[in-house]
Amino acid sequence: MIALIQRVARASVQVDAQVIGAIGPGLLALVCAERGDCETTADKLLNKLLGYRVFSDTQGRMNLSVRNIDGAGGAGELLIVSQFTLAADTNSGLRPSFTPAAPPDEGRRLYDYFVARARQQHPIVQTGEFGAAMQVSSVNDGPVTFWLRVPAVQHTACGPNSLGLPGGDE
Repeated sequence: MIALIQRVARASVQVDAQVIGAIGPGLLALVCAERGDCETTADKLLNKLLGYRVFSDTQGRMNLSVRNIDGAGGAGELLIVSQFTLAADTNSGLRPSFTPAAPPDEGRRLYDYFVARARQQHPIVQTGEFGAAMQVSSVNDGPVTFWLRVPAVQHTACGPNSLGLPGGDE
């Protein structure tokens, strides 16, 4: 699973000319599920994202995470937007291949899981709309941008039944 995170002063996402998510200081996270990803992968990526130290402390060093952007316990805001193109294979030719991305149904399931877990673990979470044509605006602070990737994990708990969703063997 992949996240491209940007430290932002503010960010928003629109669908059909309506703002559906907007944040102040925090992180804009563009996320993508890859083939073979599961809940374990999503949890690892979310933990990394929430703990990644990209905000400056009083000495100007990147020592603070989105959980504590001011050093006094104040949480930054989080805008999560799905972007399957992050998984593109660009190694040959002039057209990207999206084969490495999770199929749409699996990508949606993992995106929804990622967002639900983020909302359980972080106080301010806004989102885009999976599969929609979106316009994302941001004021990148720094600029500070990082590519986070957690490789797919082969795990017996992975699959449709690990969330208790229809289609599982339970």
